[in-house]
This record gives sequence, C-alpha cells and structure tokens, in this order.
Amino acid sequence: SAKASFAPGEVIFREGDKPTTAFMVESGSTEVYRGADDNPQILGTLGPGDLLGEMAIIDSSPRSASARARTACVLTVLDHFQLRERLEKADPIVRALLLAQLRRYRSVLNGLDRRAVLRAGPALRSGRRLDDLLEPAAGKIRLENQLKQALEDGSLELHYQPVVGLADAATRGYEALVRWQHPERGVVSPVEFIQLAEETELILPVGRYVLDHACRMLAELARRGHGDMHIAVNSSARQLLDDRFLEEIRLALQRFDVRPQCLQIEITESLILDVEAVKRFIDGCRDLGVVVLLDDFGTGYSNLGHVHTLNFDIIKLDQGFTRDALNSPRCLAVCQAVIQLSRALDAEIVVEGIETEEQRALFVGLGCAYGQGWLFGKPLTQEAMLERHPPPHG
Repeated sequence: SAKASFAPGEVIFREGDKPTTAFMVESGSTEVYRGADDNPQILGTLGPGDLLGEMAIIDSSPRSASARARTACVLTVLDHFQLRERLEKADPIVRALLLAQLRRYRSVLNGLDRRAVLRAGPALRSGRRLDDLLEPAAGKIRLENQLKQALEDGSLELHYQPVVGLADAATRGYEALVRWQHPERGVVSPVEFIQLAEETELILPVGRYVLDHACRMLAELARRGHGDMHIAVNSSARQLLDDRFLEEIRLALQRFDVRPQCLQIEITESLILDVEAVKRFIDGCRDLGVVVLLDDFGTGYSNLGHVHTLNFDIIKLDQGFTRDALNSPRCLAVCQAVIQLSRALDAEIVVEGIETEEQRALFVGLGCAYGQGWLFGKPLTQEAMLERHPPPHG
C-alpha cells in the first residue's frame, strides 16, 4: 500500500470532502475535529495502528469531520475498494451491526445540525441504502430464531432417501435428510438453513435432533420386523470436533435400543480438515459398532495421504461422477479407480445420483453393490417410508 507523510498541523482531509481513501496510522499522531481550523471541536486523537477516515468509506457519505496531523506522521493509504470488498464479503449480521452502529454515531454527531444532515449522503439521509444492507441480516436473524423455535416444537422433518441393492433394487436402508416446512415461507431450502445452522452453534442441536429421530425410526423399523435396515445421518464439521458427539451417539442408541450397526454416520470429505480429530471420531464409532461413510468422495481435498489413516467402512461415490461416467472415458476411469481403491481398503461402495437404468447397469457391471438416486425413488416422508415397511400381521 502507498504511504503518505504529513507535517504537524497539516490537514489530511476536510469535513464534507468526498471519500476516496481511508488511512491507517503508521507513526505519529492525528486528530479528528469539527469546526474551524483555529477553533476546532476535537473529537478524538489517533495513533499507530488506528484507522482514520474509514466511516465515510463504509457508507459512501461525505466526510463528517476533518482530520489533521498533531505531530509528524506517516499514514498507509487504504483504497476505497479494499474496505468495501471486505465489508461486502463479511457475515451479513456482522455487517448489519457495523452499519447500525455507524448510523447511530452519525446521528449523535449530527445532532440538531441541519446543515450537517443536508451535507450527509442521500443514502444516509433516506436510510434506504443502509436498510438495503441491513434487511438481509435482519432476515437472517429472524430465520435463526425461527429455526430455534422449530427445534423446540419439533417441526423439522426427516425425509428418507432409499439406498438399494443395485442388482435387485431392493431397499437396504435410507439416508436421513432434514427438511423444514416454514409456517410462512413454506419449504426452506436445506442449503439455506443448514448453512445458517453451521455458522452458529445451532448445528449441534440440529444434529442431535436428526440423530434422535433417525434412531427412533430405526427402533420402529425393528418393531415392524425390519431390523436389518440401516439409516445414515450426515455429520457437520462442528459435530466432528465436539467431544460430546460420540457420547450423544452412544446415548441415542441406548435410549432407543438400536443395534449400532444399523446406524451409519456420513462424513463429507471436504470436512476432513482436522485429520486427527476425525480419526479419533471414526475409531470411536467403530468401538461403538457404528458404521462410518466417507461422503462425496473425490469432490473434497482427496488427500490420499490421509485416506489410508481413516478407518471408514463405506465410500460414497459422488453423483457428479455418476452423471458423467457414461459420456466421459476419463470420468469412467476415475470411477473404476475409486472402486478399486475401495476394494483395496476393504470398504463398500455406494453410488449416488443414479437416475437412469443405463447408469445402474454400468455400475452393476463395475461390481458396485449399492446405490441411491431418483431411479429408485425420491426422498420419502416418514409416513411414506413406514408404509413401505408395514408391521407383521397379527
């Protein structure tokens, strides 16, 4: 970044100037003031490490105060786009808090000074531009609170995607997928609310909710004479790093009297950032007798140096490979290599995203035993899934 030097008393910018840059004080001291140079109202002094002039950059309003050097000083010049880009990429709630504080500060600063209000940018006078930025954050906060309520009143639903034997299309188990029927918005995309939950601690109670409901369903299937069925639940990065997760699994199995091998925990490959923590978790699952799947294989980091240290039971071949395998020799070669790798690691393969008979036949020919996809059925509600597994007569 460029640097600028100022002599004692030299003006850095004036109240009312159009903002083009902000500054970081490298050395020396500056002061921010309002009013005439010879009779200033000092608002504050800034030293090394402090930011200067950033407020006007954030909301694109004219400078609300002047600044000058108290002593000889050197400032690093921060381009307008450097700050704006970072602000726009920030979490919406953090951005909203910053802008709300800025609005309050300017309101206090302007007070009853009508001329200052008129000098403020049109966005600040009307509040429209800040409101446009604040609204997504307000919506996010509302949705977070509503998600908490959905957890409390049990209105999240689990849908169940069939996992079948590819040779005979017989159902072997299910993958549990959490869904949310919002009372006002209707169906909320899982991409939206799961991402929101992962940004907060809410992903932990959501994970417990899914785990409990899946184990309850396994118990019901066993009661109906289908004790060989499995249900797989997805895990999050926060859960994998939470020391309580293994104990929660153990307690859920105990509470619903579920055979451990009927519960499967899916770990998405891209979540494997802390390899040692994930390894401990997988080893703990195996101690409990719970099956571990490596999900979306080939789409994450695919670090083979780590794969051999993780003692998972099943690899799930990502649907992107399934989709392209018939049309791309190179994709087919990758699929064959992953299948060979799974055999060498003594792991089963589940092929995701099978939508056509041709795809099913291809992977049967490659020796894959299990798959899932719309060819075998879309995710089922709890009621629809149980209709497929009626209790024994009498």
